[in-house]
Amino acid sequence: MRDIPHVRAWLAAAWALYLLGLGIWILLQKREPAATLSWLISLAILPYLGFFIYYVFGPQRLVRHRARRRQRASLPEPTAAATPVAQELRTLAQATTGYAPTTACHIDLLVDGCQKYPALLDAIARARHHVHLEYYILEPDLTGRALVSALTERAKAGVSVRLLLDAVGSSRAPKSMFQPLLDAGGELAWFHPGRVWLPWRRPWVNLRTHRKLAVIDGAVGFIGGINLTDEEDPRVRPDAYRDLHLRVQGDVVRKLQDLFVDDWAYATGRREFISGLARNMPQPCPGRVRVQLLASGPDSPWEAIHRLHVHAIHSAEQRVWLATPYFVPGEAAMMALTSSALGGLDVRVLVPRMSDSRLVTWCVRSFYDELLAAGVKIHEYGPRMLHSKALLIDDHLAIVGSANFDHRSFRLNFEASLLIDDAAFATTLSKLLAEEFADARVVGRDHAQPLFTRRLPEAMARLLAPLL
Repeated sequence: MRDIPHVRAWLAAAWALYLLGLGIWILLQKREPAATLSWLISLAILPYLGFFIYYVFGPQRLVRHRARRRQRASLPEPTAAATPVAQELRTLAQATTGYAPTTACHIDLLVDGCQKYPALLDAIARARHHVHLEYYILEPDLTGRALVSALTERAKAGVSVRLLLDAVGSSRAPKSMFQPLLDAGGELAWFHPGRVWLPWRRPWVNLRTHRKLAVIDGAVGFIGGINLTDEEDPRVRPDAYRDLHLRVQGDVVRKLQDLFVDDWAYATGRREFISGLARNMPQPCPGRVRVQLLASGPDSPWEAIHRLHVHAIHSAEQRVWLATPYFVPGEAAMMALTSSALGGLDVRVLVPRMSDSRLVTWCVRSFYDELLAAGVKIHEYGPRMLHSKALLIDDHLAIVGSANFDHRSFRLNFEASLLIDDAAFATTLSKLLAEEFADARVVGRDHAQPLFTRRLPEAMARLLAPLL
């Protein structure tokens, strides 16, 4: 019994050293104060176990991707003239992503899986040389199996097929599902699969590829927010997610190809097929639509997509229309939105009435008061889950892709979007968003805020937001 006070003293000392050491480590990450404080509080509440949680899910940086991006940044590409604001955004995009401005001959806005899946399957069926796909989610359902079947058929016909899937997002798809594709000569790779957790190698559980892109014969590309699942096809499920995707043609497809090649080489360590691609790519053909590929991830400190969103909002002169399934802005993004509204611009935010996560829904609603006070119009879309990710600036600029308006997409996930400078496309997107605003529920300033059912859960969720 006499030893008990000594044991307690040693445990207290160990706990103090643990907090001191881990606190210094977290502070050296130089993250936002809110995120740093959230981690410190969480790890103090969960001593020792907290270290393991931070080791697995805490901020991590990858360097190997970044070196290749720097090399590409020095390769400028001539494009059609752009407005001063658009040109400034394109310069910023090239400096932060390494991808030079380019053009598209044609861009189709595809709404929901009922438009995206037939277009993708048709493009795959027409493939003659290669099919490259990178997706966060591929489910073993009707949609996923139809896609794998289409790829298998092309592989049997001698087409080079490469499928890159996120190991977490597509974890429900059994390996046996892809065996016919592999037997036909197709290739399959997994992004950041589970690995042995050695003390000197941090796991990348929290760093996922959230990209949804496809390149067929270097001539047709797909990019956007729609995964490969029945959950996004209203023909199969009446409650399917509402979402957007793009079908593109022209020189921009070369940039999508570059991004896929980088990700494939990173996931597999193989780049030997690149010379064959060069011989089978279409001749450069500048189009009329000015576009820019925006790619970001934890392999770069610049948070390119985050910066482009914030800068684009600040550049607006008439309107800022934002659609996102997960709205968890940082200080810079929140300041941009509220400043635009306070300046008299038409600022609207479209979010789901109920997200697929109650915690995220509470967190999103915790921002309502400040937004409404500034004059931002908030619309809650439902009953279907809104999964669209789009930003419309004035009458000519748009950003559409895979990135949500939240911490995870801006900092942790590998994302891909397109910056589009084109009045015709902006008009098409404007009409679609206007219809969705009209169908959505408008949140008023007098929305009820009971303490225990609304205000307290929202405040707690917002505190946890940096950890989501």
